[in-house]
Amino acid sequence: MTTGSPTDAMLTVDVVSDVVCPWCYIGKRRLEAALATLSERAPAREVRVRWHPFQLNPDVPESGIDRREYVERKFGGAARAAQVYDRVRNAGLSVDIPFAFDAIKRQPNTRDAHRLIAWAQSTAAPAAVDALVERLFRAYFLEGRYVGDRDELARLAAECGLDSIEAQALLESDRFGAEVRASNEHAHAAGIDGVPFFIFDGKVAVGGAQTPDILLDAIDAAAQR
Repeated sequence: MTTGSPTDAMLTVDVVSDVVCPWCYIGKRRLEAALATLSERAPAREVRVRWHPFQLNPDVPESGIDRREYVERKFGGAARAAQVYDRVRNAGLSVDIPFAFDAIKRQPNTRDAHRLIAWAQSTAAPAAVDALVERLFRAYFLEGRYVGDRDELARLAAECGLDSIEAQALLESDRFGAEVRASNEHAHAAGIDGVPFFIFDGKVAVGGAQTPDILLDAIDAAAQR
């Protein structure tokens, strides 16, 4: 009997993230770059990316809160927030993400957005799931759209080719609510206190929006275990 080599075995990437985390968006871009290089090195190798919810601000009410109020509370004032976001903007530009923080008016609770992603992962092709995650990031960080509103979320799902009626029905129910809550609690219990967080083949974990080279090193390390 022959066994597959690390170059042709399926690679599973588990990504723990929140749709309102700018470093998660940057991390997604860097992961894409790493996987593009991997594809060049091992074109036969399949990759499966799975998204897992992490709520940075689970106590934000379902109606959201004023973004300025949130930022000043989180960073201790507008001046400190500006310093933090300057760093994020520069990192974003390096991966073609022109963050538009000033366009964001309300800070949402992301539970429904995570439920939408969980639903997509249960019904849609991986490419559609990736498109949805990308669309949520882009809508929030570049267009200032409120991703805490269920009607808006259904529209964003439709923009990715998903069924808006099914998405709306999902959002008006509590389906995947328990799964999102359990996954979020599991991440915290496992010691994950910041995102993005990447796990390769369940063997090697990398925290933070690391460079593609570091992510590739982690992929190689997982393949050798």
